[in-house]
Amino acid sequence: MKHYDVILVGGGAAGFFTAINLVEKHPHLKVAILERGKEVLSKVRISGGGRCNVTHACFVPSDLVKNYPRGEKELLGPFNQFCSGDTIAWFEQHGVSLKIEDDGRMFPTTDSSETIIDCFLKATRQLGIQVLTQQSVQSLFRGENYWKIETQNEHYSAEKVVMTTGSNPKIWELLVQLGHTIVEAVPSLFTFNCKDSRIKDLMGLSTPATVSVAGTKLSATGPLLITHWGMSGPGILRLSAWGARILAEKNYQFTLQVNWLPDYDTESCEDFLKSVRTVQAKKTVTKKAPFELPNRLWEKLVLASGISTEQKWADLTNKDLHQLQLQLTEGHFQVNGKSTFKEEFVTAGGIDLKEVNFKTMESKLLPHLYFAGEVVNIDAITGGFNFQNAWTGGFIIANNL
Repeated sequence: MKHYDVILVGGGAAGFFTAINLVEKHPHLKVAILERGKEVLSKVRISGGGRCNVTHACFVPSDLVKNYPRGEKELLGPFNQFCSGDTIAWFEQHGVSLKIEDDGRMFPTTDSSETIIDCFLKATRQLGIQVLTQQSVQSLFRGENYWKIETQNEHYSAEKVVMTTGSNPKIWELLVQLGHTIVEAVPSLFTFNCKDSRIKDLMGLSTPATVSVAGTKLSATGPLLITHWGMSGPGILRLSAWGARILAEKNYQFTLQVNWLPDYDTESCEDFLKSVRTVQAKKTVTKKAPFELPNRLWEKLVLASGISTEQKWADLTNKDLHQLQLQLTEGHFQVNGKSTFKEEFVTAGGIDLKEVNFKTMESKLLPHLYFAGEVVNIDAITGGFNFQNAWTGGFIIANNL
């Protein structure tokens, strides 16, 4: 049996960051990372389209937590210990400089996830951390003073174990056998499948919108991107994250209400359309949008409201304007199913938050067992927030273990 002071199960972002911080703070520790696959850090490699969205330029913990549909309350304390600014400083100290993009996302200045991977692999080599691949954990047993871990081909023991396995159902099952509760996993961060004549042939078009799910309180505002399968973009992804459980219950069949003019409500839109009818009386309605709206979308919405391509503004009745206002601010679209957003498959679910001590990231049920990353029921919207949760958890474990 191979013995270590600390074993980390899971060779992803959280596992590596935790291990590196552990040995930097406690150089005497003998530490190993067990990874079930042939390669480590595979999710880091594909993150952000291969650029690795390391964190987000949101530096106030109380603001940062608002990006976590699950974990908002629990992460406030941890983010006060290690926040986005600390992440930037940590990577700078390890030779990786980051840059901020217009939307707040932060990437390595090299625009390559390999920079992050190289940084982690170099640090593990220098610190003597053993990275053991093709070690799929089959059983986890708590002895009197140590943990015993069996993989398909080895036996290990460790005084402390850190679980950084992400959304791995097999590991969740082992933790249930040890007494933990798992909140069932459902997808988060997905796009909507929607076939509708109003968005047909408009793929690639992006415009700000407010989207809500009919019959619920779910609502989000942000750019909406029309795709060949339906709708994507930050607004839709935000809605899918906050509505992960509700939309799963609906089996991804629901009515999406779209306000293509987030700055207008029903009344103000109708009033504005009446003023346009007066000012642009002789102009053709479909010709040019009187709002900041792409003309191709404007034309589709005008036609959908029953107004022909030849009609002038002066020809429109109040009923016509009302129908146009409905299309602009209260359009109903039937969603039938979902699609994964790029390769960034994120799930809502994992270890029940009530069973984790967020001051130390230790299990409240099993001493010397710790958790970092998405193995617990925490997930975020897109933009570098899921990685920030991993970095913060790893730092706290290293400080408290």
